[in-house]
Amino acid sequence: MQNPNEDTQWNDVLRAKGIIPEKETEVTEEDLVDLVEQAVEQRSHGKDMGDMNLEELNDMEDDIDEEEQRIFEAYRRQRLAEMHASTLRAKYGSVNEITKADYVTEVNKAGEGVWVVLHVYKNSMPLCKLLNQHLNQLALKFPETKFLKSISELCIPNYPDKNLPTIFVYFEGDMKKQWIGPHAFGGMGFKLEEFEWMLGQIGAVKSELEECPKKEVKDVMNIAIRESAIHTVDSDDDE
Repeated sequence: MQNPNEDTQWNDVLRAKGIIPEKETEVTEEDLVDLVEQAVEQRSHGKDMGDMNLEELNDMEDDIDEEEQRIFEAYRRQRLAEMHASTLRAKYGSVNEITKADYVTEVNKAGEGVWVVLHVYKNSMPLCKLLNQHLNQLALKFPETKFLKSISELCIPNYPDKNLPTIFVYFEGDMKKQWIGPHAFGGMGFKLEEFEWMLGQIGAVKSELEECPKKEVKDVMNIAIRESAIHTVDSDDDE
């Protein structure tokens, strides 16, 4: 006898005519996890499992059945491993000052999987001070990235002031990006979000920004240019 659950053309005809029942939907491990998450969300008043800490996950164990328990325990172990890995990676959280003597150790030999953002600066320059303020905030927000700063004459002898501020970005000891001079940052109007976006685009930080913060400014400029062109055409027609 032919298996009614097989995917054959004949079985499709029989199902269409109601002679055999519809094929049972295969429930995957992912489907089971989704069911557990839905059940947990209902019991936790809408709070997602991914947002729970270990104490909250443990409290939920008393309210689930045997099948849910198996998947829930696997999920809890996964969350524990993720949190442990995140703790190991998040070992920075501040901006450290270095000199030329520290460069190789702190930058070139930072380690596997480590992004390094280095600001070469001068205290007397306002834009350098602004970038240092942004770096302090970014270091707190992205503790998995190593943020460093170094006074130019102590880091790179005879480094031209016209190149300041300078940002060097390294990954596993290799330089991935550099921004040199005030024009690279757009002057004193340079925003924290713009800095985060720039670093996020190359992977130095895990930013959640979905678009460039300067997009709105660019759009306004484009509109102004278009309107100016329209007015120019209208003036020519009037003549």
